[in-house]
Amino acid sequence: MASTQHCVAHFTDLSTRKSSFSNSNTNSSLFRRKSTNIVTRKKYHMFVTTSLSTNGCNGVPRAPVGTIETRTLPAVSTPALAMERLSSAVANLKSTLPSAQSGIIRLEVPIEEHIEALDWLHSQDQKNLLPRCYFSGRSQVTFSDFTSNDLTNRNGSAANGHLQRISTSFDDKNLASVAGVGSAALFRSPNPFSFDDWLSIKRFLSKNCPLIRAYGAIRFDARPHIAPEWKAFGSFYFVVPQVEFDELHGSSMIAATVAWDNALSLTYQQAIVALQTTMEQVSSTVSKLRQDVSHTSLVRTNIPDRTSWDLTLNRVLEEIGNKYSPLTKVVLARRSQVITTSDIDPLTWLSSFKADGKDAYQFCLQPHEAPAFIGNTPEQLFGRDQLTVFSEALAATRARGESDSLDLQMAHDLFSSPKDNHEFAIVRENIRQKLDAICTSVETEPMKSVRKLKRIQHLYARFAGRLRSEDDEFKILSSLHPTPAVCGFPMEDARAFIAENEMFDRGLYAGPVGFFGGAQSDFSVGIRSALIGKDAGALIYAGLGVVEGSDPALEWQELELKASQFMKLMKLEAPALK
Repeated sequence: MASTQHCVAHFTDLSTRKSSFSNSNTNSSLFRRKSTNIVTRKKYHMFVTTSLSTNGCNGVPRAPVGTIETRTLPAVSTPALAMERLSSAVANLKSTLPSAQSGIIRLEVPIEEHIEALDWLHSQDQKNLLPRCYFSGRSQVTFSDFTSNDLTNRNGSAANGHLQRISTSFDDKNLASVAGVGSAALFRSPNPFSFDDWLSIKRFLSKNCPLIRAYGAIRFDARPHIAPEWKAFGSFYFVVPQVEFDELHGSSMIAATVAWDNALSLTYQQAIVALQTTMEQVSSTVSKLRQDVSHTSLVRTNIPDRTSWDLTLNRVLEEIGNKYSPLTKVVLARRSQVITTSDIDPLTWLSSFKADGKDAYQFCLQPHEAPAFIGNTPEQLFGRDQLTVFSEALAATRARGESDSLDLQMAHDLFSSPKDNHEFAIVRENIRQKLDAICTSVETEPMKSVRKLKRIQHLYARFAGRLRSEDDEFKILSSLHPTPAVCGFPMEDARAFIAENEMFDRGLYAGPVGFFGGAQSDFSVGIRSALIGKDAGALIYAGLGVVEGSDPALEWQELELKASQFMKLMKLEAPALK
């Protein structure tokens, strides 16, 4: 067998503590590490959940994983050669029994050719190779930083907007996107995402093996009844893929991961057999994914319809205007069901979004016998790189102008609008306060700007903070979600209003979507998203913030604008926002 490079981490004991997702006051100091496989066993409280597959939440969240290891094999020129090398390496694993009762091993083979992960995923058996996932990070953020002089010059060129760009990639391997099939470890439950669930995921991760990651999402609100279309995702859903294709900048990599825990459903040998079964179905032939994805719509139904929307929005405005009500903002959403003449391929939709630009996250999550949840979201909830954490505020909307001068004018209108500035300030200050409570220091730069996307533009601010401990990651997630940009303010009052008045289950829409890793984590906000199922067309979600001064007719137009990236694929292009 060819020589390999090894990266190993061994975990021993964990502290004992439990909290729920809604509680952000979680103490840190989770891990105590040693460089040995010898583990002192203690009695642990069993945290029981359902929907176990391979490993996950049915285990003991504080029990350490015996070994975490990444083995990098020599590079090859093609995916076919990479699969041959992986198959041989997995066979060798099968002949060697591990000393640890639990562990996770990633085998990876670099590929000299650059191949898009979305093309690789589309080339796999889309009916049998499930679950599957896809995650693509943003390459950069483009924004206009205005000055008082710019605001007085409405006829200026686009250059007067002071366009700036910031890099958003902080991945050690310069990873562009990831596609995966199968589940080496699956974490899912109908119960709200808790501190113990986070521990159950983190026990399989290590900063020394940064590409062993759990990809997934969490519901917007775990408390309401889960609708049938969202049942397969549970209250949260995370997966470590069995076979993973990594698209790098200039090259590629394919990996196979085996995870086991003798206290759970699969032993080491059983997990390897399951991995080999998946690998036998993986195609080494990669074909380019076409981007001609137009569908003709047969039926479009909105929930709520226009009449119900006006009634609900006016109800929000009455609450906001009531001096005894604490509400200052509520985010209302709409679900549009579209039935088409042919089945929709969620990956071709993602390919179309990716072709529009790299200023947004793209994602796809699809469990067994379930629809695919896909999205093209511009908004980051938080990103963590060791102790450095990033977040951002995004609120208020305008369309992009057809010319540079019109685009600048619309940006000026957005930037100087009292109503939009009020909506944005609520989001920005709320996020800043939450970061201040967790981080030792927080910087905001820019304080207020215009973020420009392909079809729309928003008010934008970016934050950078320093965590006291990497173990504060659960605090960050549970504190920031949901932000006022997708829920409202005060958060609990707005969430209660949504649960009582919204006529459909948001599911994963507007929830955190991304990955946990040992060294880095990155989560977007699952907006600009849709649930796509065979013979069911698409459920397309869009939302907006209602504050004092909101107009029902204008807000309905904004919903149309936000949904237009999906509607254009079905010949339902929305008109430009006036």
